[in-house]
Amino acid sequence: MSPAGCSHVNGYKVDNWKQNLRVIYQCFVWSGTAETRRRKAKSCICHICGAHLNRLHSCLYCVFFGCFSKKHIHDHAKNKRHNLAVDLLYGGIYCFVCQDYIYDKEMEQIAKEEQRKAWKLQAGIGEKYTTWEPTKRELELLRHNPKRRKITTNCTIGLRGLINLGNTCFMNCIVQALTHTPLLRDFFLSDRHKCEMQSNSCLVCEMSQLFQEFYSGHRSPHIPFRLLHLVWTHAKHLAGYEQQDAHEFLIAALDVLHRHCKGDTTRDDNGKKANNPNHCNCIIDQIFTGGLQSDVTCQVCTGVSTTIDPFWDISLDLPGSSTPFWPLSPGGDGSAVNGESHLSGSTTLTDCLRRFTRPEHLGSSAKIKCGGCHSYQESTKQLTMKKLPIVACFHLKRFEHSAKLRRKITTYVSFPLELDMTPFMASSKESRMNGQYQQTVDVLNNDNKYALFAVVNHQGTLESGHYTSFIRQHKDQWFKCDDAIITKATIKDVLDSEGYLLFYHKQFLEYE
Repeated sequence: MSPAGCSHVNGYKVDNWKQNLRVIYQCFVWSGTAETRRRKAKSCICHICGAHLNRLHSCLYCVFFGCFSKKHIHDHAKNKRHNLAVDLLYGGIYCFVCQDYIYDKEMEQIAKEEQRKAWKLQAGIGEKYTTWEPTKRELELLRHNPKRRKITTNCTIGLRGLINLGNTCFMNCIVQALTHTPLLRDFFLSDRHKCEMQSNSCLVCEMSQLFQEFYSGHRSPHIPFRLLHLVWTHAKHLAGYEQQDAHEFLIAALDVLHRHCKGDTTRDDNGKKANNPNHCNCIIDQIFTGGLQSDVTCQVCTGVSTTIDPFWDISLDLPGSSTPFWPLSPGGDGSAVNGESHLSGSTTLTDCLRRFTRPEHLGSSAKIKCGGCHSYQESTKQLTMKKLPIVACFHLKRFEHSAKLRRKITTYVSFPLELDMTPFMASSKESRMNGQYQQTVDVLNNDNKYALFAVVNHQGTLESGHYTSFIRQHKDQWFKCDDAIITKATIKDVLDSEGYLLFYHKQFLEYE
């Protein structure tokens, strides 16, 4: 293929040439619907010899079909002086004057757009994606109409292994989790990203291409070499072939994606672009960012100082760490929250969340200046959730690094398929303080319920280990991703796993 372009293309670019080219690709090259596939099967024969094979090409000027191997399309081009034709099998454009397949940026863009549409239509995830806009109005519609599944139950679209490029299992398991995040998939398959970077170093562009690869229907493992290169470029602390921490990679990837999404800020309900410099509205923040409320209460005047900080994940301490763990008694308050139960003294995710959101006395060595007393006083601090993200990621702190020891904590923590975050909300705390908890909890419940859709696990020791992941393809259908190998998994396999990173998706934006 000639990389320099072709001077004869301009002769083809007349009125409606783009629409004509799209029709040829839609009907005869990449046929997405059953109807267009039937039309292609009936129509794509050589107009000279009637053959279906022999590398059929279509004239771009008059939609004449001719064999390339028997040179019937060549004869047509010579007689009619129609110099361009498209390969109906691969989509390449051939110039009979240059006698080579040629490159044209505009034509390639049209070809890629039509190819992506065909992939989505074949997978049953078609045209509706192109209109997805995550505004408040759309989210409200989704709340009342959650039946959004566009991938059929028996379809394996999206299941694709990733080649390990040398201790890159930490990256592969996070990529599997991100590519199976429902709203993130919606965004990238809708071609919503508008790149504003001048070079080819945009991680969002690479993620967009990665989603296209995952949902193209190809079964062979994908080689994410370009993604690895871009991660090394933008997160230099992850560069090299040493084993890295999957949690650290997740945060670094979200940070780079967030920084590269400058042009993707969505519009408000009036169609105007959001320009608030203090509030990012990119797809990463819309899906992953929550608000963590910290209340510091003075022990003298009971004055409360409140701050709210954004978060992408919640890191939870585990029993067995050097940090004293909150003693929990089986059968006590909250032990059956989220359907979890204490079996032979096991710890649950709810236990970890209860410890995370418990009031903590800061002690005399950490006095804080009180705004009410105007002096340094002892205080208590309590963390609660002010705003929940669409995707809640919980990081179980299994790797302990201190001056005295470095080790992995293997404590088993049970986690549920469905999680209700209501007890850990700031609004629930305020309701309990006002004696109104029972009246408000039912109202909050629906918005605060989550469904598990991905789990990242670490096998081995701190020095030598391997990351794998479980991802949910459909409701109650799980698969284990071990680099290039994808195998069917049971719900028991998922729930019995050790658990390092847990990904939950809001149920009212979920698929049935």
